[in-house]
Amino acid sequence: MSESPSTPSPEPVEGRSGFVTFVGRPNVGKSTLTNALVGEKVAITSDKPQTTRRAIRGILNRPGGQLVIVDTPGLHKPRTLLGQRLNDLVEQVLGDVDVIGFCVPATEKVGPGDRRIAESLDGYGRARKVAIVTKTDAASRDQITERLMEVDSLREDWAAVIPLSAFTREQLDVLSDELLALMPVGPALYPDDVVTDESTEDRIAEIIREAALEGVRDELPHSIAVTVDDVAEREDGGLTDVYANIVVERDSQKAIIIGHKGSRLRDVGTRARAQIEPLLGTKVFLKLHVRVAKEWQRDPKQLGRLGF
Repeated sequence: MSESPSTPSPEPVEGRSGFVTFVGRPNVGKSTLTNALVGEKVAITSDKPQTTRRAIRGILNRPGGQLVIVDTPGLHKPRTLLGQRLNDLVEQVLGDVDVIGFCVPATEKVGPGDRRIAESLDGYGRARKVAIVTKTDAASRDQITERLMEVDSLREDWAAVIPLSAFTREQLDVLSDELLALMPVGPALYPDDVVTDESTEDRIAEIIREAALEGVRDELPHSIAVTVDDVAEREDGGLTDVYANIVVERDSQKAIIIGHKGSRLRDVGTRARAQIEPLLGTKVFLKLHVRVAKEWQRDPKQLGRLGF
């Protein structure tokens, strides 16, 4: 039987898209969560606080739309001009996103730092707020229950409170569905084959910095920056040359990075190359140079040269 001309055709189903960022004390697992949601490593991770230094966008496509996850530095009390600029960057991102996910690890009691950050979310009225209890794989059921109750009591306007593990991927789908439901209706913001808007050079620099951070201690992690001079594929296409600088603030730090007879720098190169090769799809010749830029974290000109 033919359809009556008066039968309305079904409305096209529109997707949702928008921006989410995760906040919390340094080291609560924000970058790990970003990578787990995107399904690919777009943000470096380390057990050192303040590892993330830029607003890195990871893109997650779901049947109902697209989430753009903005990974930012952890909020902290700045001690240098770099620290202040990182905090300013977080403030700017928080003012622009559609949803803010507040992260607390299941393994640690909610403390003054968590409360301060939760209260500061009052300043971002347009964003919906979701509470996320991370690292549930490392916590007991009692710890998770206790943390959920503590977090729930921090604010009255949570759109959801979700426990999850980025490591085992438990409840990740629950979080992404919840985040997408809170996004405005609209078209995708990026093509569906894009996982990040980071340039290849920026991703390489971050991979090298992550390798350089491994095993360093005290103040050195904050003093390390990386710049990439050149990425050039050789004519036969089988090898790509990458030339990069590891920048530190003092000669003593340069000696630590290089290590005894260059042993530590070789280790950094080996670790970094193992991640750069799959990114570029070729074998890589990686040449690392360590240079000193005195007190660059406090020097506006040096910060500008290093991209901050």
